Amino acid sequence: MPKELPKILIVDASILFSFFMKHSTRRKMVEELSEFGCKLISPKFVFKELSDKRERIKKFGELNELAFAFLFSLLDRKIESFSDEVYNKFLPDANKISPHGKDVTKDDPYFALALALNCAVWSDEKAFKKQSKVKVFTTSELLKELGLKK
Repeated sequence: MPKELPKILIVDASILFSFFMKHSTRRKMVEELSEFGCKLISPKFVFKELSDKRERIKKFGELNELAFAFLFSLLDRKIESFSDEVYNKFLPDANKISPHGKDVTKDDPYFALALALNCAVWSDEKAFKKQSKVKVFTTSELLKELGLKK
């Protein structure tokens, strides 16, 4: 495993949405990270969100139903999901460090899960780096660590 690669990495929804794009770098990275022994996780609600936005994802990724179902099942095997029971008690602390302010709670579960499991987050949202309690890796940083090109 490369030196700076985390052992556990929380994957945010935007990374998972882009997993469905044709020629997706992030899809390749999910495979690579898994091969290097990096455990990929996400809050359980993300999978419901992906399923609920199935039609939009199919259009965005230029996928038919069969391709979407295949990729969704692949993602389900590669990313372990955690229920909110695991991180609920960390939500107040997560809200304090969440970069979008106290009124925007959409990112709180990622930070709460990171606090609960003491692990890093994979996100390309620049605002995630505006706090110092949770380590955040961007796709570019992970690509560099893996020795891959975009």
